[in-house]
Amino acid sequence: MGKPTGFLEYERNPIPDRPPLKRVQDWDEIHEPFDADKIQTQGARCMDCGTPYCHTGMLLSNMASGCPVNNLIPEWNDLVYHGRWREALERLHKTNNFPEFTGRVCPAPCEGSCVLGVIEPPVTIKSIECAIIDMGFEKGWVTPEPPAERTGKKVAVVGSGPAGLAAADQLNKVGHQVTVYERADRIGGLLMYGIPNMKLEKEVVQRRVDLMAAEGIEFQTGVEVGKDLSAKQLTEDFDSVILCCGATKPRDLPVDGRGLNGVHFAMELLTRNTQGLLEAKDVTSFDIAAKGKDVVVIGGGDTGTDCVGTSLRHGCNSITQLEIMPRPPDERAASNPWPEWPKVYWLDYGQEEAKELNGEDPRRYLTGTKKFIGDADGNLKSLLTYDIEWKEQDGRYTPTEVPGSEREIPCQLALLAMGFLGPEDTIAEELGLDRDPRSNVQAEYGKFATSMEGVFTAGDMRRGQSLVVWAINEGRAAARECDRYLMGTTKLP
Repeated sequence: MGKPTGFLEYERNPIPDRPPLKRVQDWDEIHEPFDADKIQTQGARCMDCGTPYCHTGMLLSNMASGCPVNNLIPEWNDLVYHGRWREALERLHKTNNFPEFTGRVCPAPCEGSCVLGVIEPPVTIKSIECAIIDMGFEKGWVTPEPPAERTGKKVAVVGSGPAGLAAADQLNKVGHQVTVYERADRIGGLLMYGIPNMKLEKEVVQRRVDLMAAEGIEFQTGVEVGKDLSAKQLTEDFDSVILCCGATKPRDLPVDGRGLNGVHFAMELLTRNTQGLLEAKDVTSFDIAAKGKDVVVIGGGDTGTDCVGTSLRHGCNSITQLEIMPRPPDERAASNPWPEWPKVYWLDYGQEEAKELNGEDPRRYLTGTKKFIGDADGNLKSLLTYDIEWKEQDGRYTPTEVPGSEREIPCQLALLAMGFLGPEDTIAEELGLDRDPRSNVQAEYGKFATSMEGVFTAGDMRRGQSLVVWAINEGRAAARECDRYLMGTTKLP
């Protein structure tokens, strides 16, 4: 701890975002470049408190508290404060394969559990993490490090999202020959096509993929395992297989009018948009673009926010976001104590942009959708919504319609962003893998072994829809158990 009184002397000052009215005019990342001197000062606010919940990675009230990859946060905070950036980078890479991803898109449960946050704004952990890795690339400290020796073992990783990439990276480090299969045309999974460019520029993803390729990992794109290539064939051709296919079945809304033109899953818009940007096309001109339309986003999570931000950049006529839950309180409720994740009201980047443009938060809380209304040609023209009251029935709270609360709102594009139900069935059915009641591939956390010998699973395919940082946690841990299976022992953490 280099500055015992730092938390008393310095105010919280994270890497700032660009002004909303400027950033909605482009697809660049929303953040300003970091100032190294200011970041070093922020490192001084860390108390090295002796109760470092920031890197515990626990689940409290079914939400992450602290860092799921157990980043050595007080250590690299102190190193940054002293200007020892390269050593900080080494510490950061010990626990996190991809800090450039988490430093941009993670909701930072580490900050929610920061001890300083009990009485003051927490340490800017996420900003410091992002600055460390960006400094590392800028200075040329992050270079390919292929393994000195190969084990002769071959591992197939199916899926190139954060779990698959983390597993591949770890297994390659100990000398296994790793091949990653991805059905899309580019590597990255959710990181490439699920998260929009203004949150995570695709050059940042590709930079890491290129590094991993230089270290000896083979990437196969445009190959859908279970269709283009048999999953059983993989189990025969490789010594082990790790399935990291994500939870990609979206939750639908089966109400009247669902089949109208103009009702789409959120990922249809987000994927098409990123593809267009990568191909240097006009992303406002494809058929489901939001330009000139009244847009309604159904769902209040991160994906919903990304739809808001994307629609604004398309030039939508209006934007409304429906949320069935009540508005969170401005401060922690008594039932939500530290170090739980703080369930408080705040504006994410998309809502902040909408408020600047339109004068108000686009979210309508406690609102459900009863019907999609179309015109004579089968095109969506409006939504019929209703107010929700949560009532206790048989010990459970359920959403109940408030009588007489129906209202119609104009809408030519409705985006369903209500989360994901689980993984697709193709591979699990072909291999006869056991599933849990939520349809996820069954594998015990910590072991990650499926019901088929030599086949492991990690990330959203195993745990269900979750955070990028949990996917990295599971990918790393599954790699460890896979290595143990192949070699009888393991040196992986």
